[in-house]
Amino acid sequence: MSAGVYAEQGLFVCFEGGEGAGKSTQSRLLRDWLVERGETVLLTFEPGDTSVGKELRRIVLDPATGDLSDRTEALLYAADKAEHVDHVVLPALARGEVVITDRYVDSTLAYQGAGRTLDVAQVEAVARWATGDLRPHLTVVLDLEPQTGLDRFTGRDRIEGQSLEFHQRVRQGFLGLAAADPDHYVVLDARAPIEDIASAIQQRVVTLLERS
Repeated sequence: MSAGVYAEQGLFVCFEGGEGAGKSTQSRLLRDWLVERGETVLLTFEPGDTSVGKELRRIVLDPATGDLSDRTEALLYAADKAEHVDHVVLPALARGEVVITDRYVDSTLAYQGAGRTLDVAQVEAVARWATGDLRPHLTVVLDLEPQTGLDRFTGRDRIEGQSLEFHQRVRQGFLGLAAADPDHYVVLDARAPIEDIASAIQQRVVTLLERS
């Protein structure tokens, strides 16, 4: 695979990790901190933050959908990403904004690749094509033992309801991606106090802002 494309304008930050790791909380905290610093910030998420994406999200997450071909599932997520990048992420970066996304390509590689045990290289080829190979300047992986994260839910969607072994493969998928590219990743223990996690993220992000 190529080294990827990094936007020359704006800053692209992604939050990844398993279920219940606190991605949404930390995304909002980072957004609030950046706004206080005077940055223009777009907080977004995958799947579902476009009109088309909402329908795709319903299909892939609704337990009523039942079994899908693993390849079908991967392609639906890729379609969501294509819409998201073209209509949400790239326009905001072109305006020089900080884009914070709750999940991106790594979730497809971890869930549909490692989790579903599809060929990760093939899944990556589709996901990178769908996103024009756009990479985040920083990916924050919030690492948590899967059982701990799943215990934080009372009801589970179609993906959350997969086996513990599935979620363990997903976790290792995220950690493997981070280990392969430490310049663009930071892995944080999701069991740490929320404020400590937020501070560590801020320290990493501020160095990126100073370089831009």
